[in-house]
Amino acid sequence: MSRSVMILGFLLLMAIDTFVQVGFKMAGNNTLPMTLDWPWMQRVLAEPWLLGVLVGYGSSFLVYMTLIKYAPIGPAFAASHLEIVTVTLFSVYVFGDKITLWQGLGCCAIIAGVVLLAATEEQP
Repeated sequence: MSRSVMILGFLLLMAIDTFVQVGFKMAGNNTLPMTLDWPWMQRVLAEPWLLGVLVGYGSSFLVYMTLIKYAPIGPAFAASHLEIVTVTLFSVYVFGDKITLWQGLGCCAIIAGVVLLAATEEQP
């Protein structure tokens, strides 16, 4: 698998994982208030975002398994967690969440770690 195909695969994985996390938030918002009774369970089971989350998790698993078959495991594992950064940025721009200094530094540390792992990985 070429390097550009792997990069596209990781971008696809980040997009799917971001969708799944946002889908969880949307499903949770749409089924409030949480009352742990039968009417609440009916709202959860009828929530369309829940189907998207399930399909997203399945897709994410297939993409990740394909990527780790061909990509070096260190950078592959690290890059698979970049969705933390994308979900944080998405929540700032779409949901109006505020990002703290520590959250921003954490996101920068995650990106730096992935870049360092990828840059120091020996090519086969």
